[in-house]
Parts: sequence; structure tokens; C-alpha cells
Amino acid sequence: MDEEYDVIVLGTGLKECILSGLLSVDGLKVLHMDRNDYYGGESSSLSLIQLWKRFRGNDKPPAHLGASRDYNVDMIPKFMMANGTLVRVLIHTDVTKYLSFKAVDGSYVFNKGKVHKVPATDMEALKSPLMGLFEKRRARKFFMYVQDYDENDPKTHGGLDLTRVTTKELIAKYGLDDNTIDFIGHALALHRDDRYLNEPAYDTVKRMKLYAESLARFEGGSPYIYTLYGLGELPQAFARLSAVYGGTYMLNKPECKVEFDEEGKACGVTSEGETARCKKVVCDPSYLPNKVRRVGKVARAIAIMSHPIPNTDDSHSVQVILPQKQLGRKSDMYLFCCSYTHNVAPKGKFIAFVSTEAETDHPESELKPGIDLLGPVDEIFFDTYDRLEPVNEPTLDHCFISTSYDATTHFESTVMDVLSMYTKITGKNVDLSVDLSAASAAEE
Repeated sequence: MDEEYDVIVLGTGLKECILSGLLSVDGLKVLHMDRNDYYGGESSSLSLIQLWKRFRGNDKPPAHLGASRDYNVDMIPKFMMANGTLVRVLIHTDVTKYLSFKAVDGSYVFNKGKVHKVPATDMEALKSPLMGLFEKRRARKFFMYVQDYDENDPKTHGGLDLTRVTTKELIAKYGLDDNTIDFIGHALALHRDDRYLNEPAYDTVKRMKLYAESLARFEGGSPYIYTLYGLGELPQAFARLSAVYGGTYMLNKPECKVEFDEEGKACGVTSEGETARCKKVVCDPSYLPNKVRRVGKVARAIAIMSHPIPNTDDSHSVQVILPQKQLGRKSDMYLFCCSYTHNVAPKGKFIAFVSTEAETDHPESELKPGIDLLGPVDEIFFDTYDRLEPVNEPTLDHCFISTSYDATTHFESTVMDVLSMYTKITGKNVDLSVDLSAASAAEE
């Protein structure tokens, strides 16, 4: 271990594994360590026995739930947008060869006490029971504007500069009611709260276009895809990528302590009496607790069920977004369900997650609106965790710390954090237009 590395990465969460993969591909000498004996950190997938151990201590899971190894229960449940940034990173790095994906069956929104399919195109808007006849026509015109919008073609802009016009002003032009604005902003553009209404409309239009492009990509019932065998597969795939490009891995390394020189810069990591030297340290918040602050808390329920979520057309995998306004809350609630069709549970079993930004200290009562949509459950677990973000200055201490995972059930914000960290570490942007897989094939 007494070697010198360009970067030492601590923790094998998804963000850390993507970064070690990208940095190794860049030719940096990377050492990746974790105090756990498994990959994934907070974003691992647990077997039934591991799930019980985490939430129920020494109790054993009941036999009627099936074999423990048939379960892969995500600790940070998220879907991928089929045309989103994470998928582009996966294709760019050729990590897709280590993974299998399947489209998610449905995308729904909670409105006035009921669950409805999310209309994403002008044609779907015309069929949606979410809106009355006249509202449908107005919504269709708005969807057509978004579909036709091309930032490089002023003729499609309708005389508006979307970097200056707010979302509220753009939507007002089409006369849409609050109800429609609610599902457009939260279930299509995937905003987490209503701040977007007073921000430039360009971001919302871009997000709606991503939703529609992702929906078209697999021609399924939703814009989302999900890995077979759970998300724990993702960190391992990026770890393999790093290893292919010379990255070194050490799991089960207790007490990974970051060492600093007299100028306060990270200069190495000590574990079990040995120190590996480095120029930069990348880690999750748990490795440098004195350089992060708490910015919120996520409340989550994990349920094992023997049926799909009611009113979702018997979908075996589905996302339901419960917008904040519908619940009288400050932030949205997310319901995510997957099942044996994605190889995360035995045949006939479904795993549902309800998550939200905690606003009280009572997750069970706070998550009730989402749990009420599940129908009968076989087992349910409750969990909360703090959302932490770095407060250090990486240019001074050479420590690059990821933010904790948010309550959303899609990966877009996760990948934005990774790409911004990559830029801070290397001083350049990830060029997703370069097909690394073609380059690596040529090298072989």
C-alpha cells in the first residue's frame, strides 16, 4: 500500500465508482478503498437476510417470502431516464457490456386523490382523464411547442427567449390551469418543488424534451429503464471499468483516515498502520464528517408485497409521483415499484419504496399518503438518513466530497453531481460525444 497515487477514492457508492472509472480511463493512477466488504456503499442492493439484519437485528425473515438470494433490494432506489445523462455515461464508457436493462412499465402521477398515467405527448394529452376537453386542447398546443422547440432554430421559439422568460410566464401564454401545471412540472419535468416556476423556462422545456425522448427510445409505457438484479450492479460495473484501466481496489479496509500535510492539503490515506500517498482524495460524506453539513433528511419506506400497485394497469415496475401541492407539503413524494420481472424478488413478489424529503421526525405518518396507495403489504420497513453536502474548498484541501443521495427516484441529479465533481477534480468536462468504447476496442 505504500505507493503514491494520483487519486485515492474512499467508498464504493455509485458516485465514487463512476468517478474512479472515469479517472482511470483518463490515465490517472487510482486506488479505491472501502471500509465495507461489499461494493455499493449506501447505494448497494441487499438480499433478504441482509435487509432483515439491517432493519430487524437478529430476527430471521419468514419462509413464505421465498429465498433470500432472490432478493436485491436497493437502498437508494432510482430509475434511469432512457435518454438521460447516466445512460450516456454508461454508453460512453462501454460499461453497458457488464449490465442488463429492462424498460419500466409505467409512469404515473397522483392527482386529486387518484393515480393517473402521465401524458407525455400531444396525442396522450388528448386522451388523458387528468384534464377537461378545453384544457386538453391548450395542453396539446403547449406540448407541441415543447416538442418542436430547437434551441438552434429561432423559428421554433415562438418569439420567446426561454433563458429570460420564466416557466410561469411561458405556461401563462397557453392558459393552463394549476392542475395541469402541477403534473407538467413534477411528473414530466421532474422538478422537486415549485421554485422552477420563477426560474427561466429553458430548463423546464429541456427536461420535458428529455422525458419525451426517453419515452420514445424504448416505446414502452414510461421513460425509465432499470438494471436487472438491482442497482448494486452499477457500482460494480464501474469498478470493473476502473480495474480494466489499471485502478486498484481494496475492500474491507477499516478506519480509512485521510492524512493532511502542513498546508492542510490531503496527502494520503492510512488504514491498518499503512499509508498510501496521493495528490487528491475523493470520498462520500461519511469519510470526512468534519467537512460536510446536514442540509436535509430523507424519509423512506420499503415494502414487500404480493401484488402490483393498485390502479397502475398491473404494472410490474412503475413510478408514481405525488406532487407537493397535492399533499400540502413543501416537497414531492415518490413511489417506486419493481418486481420479479427485474430479478429483484422471487416470482410473484413486488418491492415498493416510498420516499420523500422529511419535513417532520415521524417518517411513518409523513409517508402515509404514499403507503396508502400500496394496498396490503407483506412486510414494511422505515428508514431515515441525513442529506449531507460538502462545505470545504477543494482547491485548498484537495478533498472532493460527494453530496448524499436525494429522495427522487431518478438519477439525473446524481449524475450532475458526479460530472461537476469530475470537472473540479480534472479541470475539464466529461466529453460525452467521444465514444470511449470504440477507442478501447481499437486499443485491443
